[in-house]
Amino acid sequence: MWQALLDDRIDVIATDHAPHTLEEKKNPYTSAPSGGPLVQHAVVAMFEAVYREKISVEKVVEKMCHNPAKIFKIEKRGFIKESFYADLVIVNPHLPWTVKKENILYHCGWSPFEGTNFKSKVTHTFVNGKLVFANGKVKEIKAGKRLLFERE
Repeated sequence: MWQALLDDRIDVIATDHAPHTLEEKKNPYTSAPSGGPLVQHAVVAMFEAVYREKISVEKVVEKMCHNPAKIFKIEKRGFIKESFYADLVIVNPHLPWTVKKENILYHCGWSPFEGTNFKSKVTHTFVNGKLVFANGKVKEIKAGKRLLFERE
């Protein structure tokens, strides 16, 4: 998979962010919901691959930001450009931390990364130019806007 990602046969790195409860996930395979809570840890998980020199930061940005916007033709998203919406995360690449119950932000209250040590941390998140997350705290602000797609 890494080779396919790096040679561009895989276009996008994404999560489905399926925050099912552990109770739901404990159902038999055929009746358990698929997916898991991953969006909080996706970027830092990819930075671990950067540290292991499996992928560059630039390729992570391409696969997680630029390509989704280009492929789905999402207007004014996916890049830092004048007149584009400021959807940004700030990552401190030298701020180690461990995923624990106390710092999991998912409403389902668990993460497959619980107990994992990461070398980097997302410190701030901006949605449409508004600060919605800072230093471990989600701000109670409605910053989301409808995505617009270029239709042919």
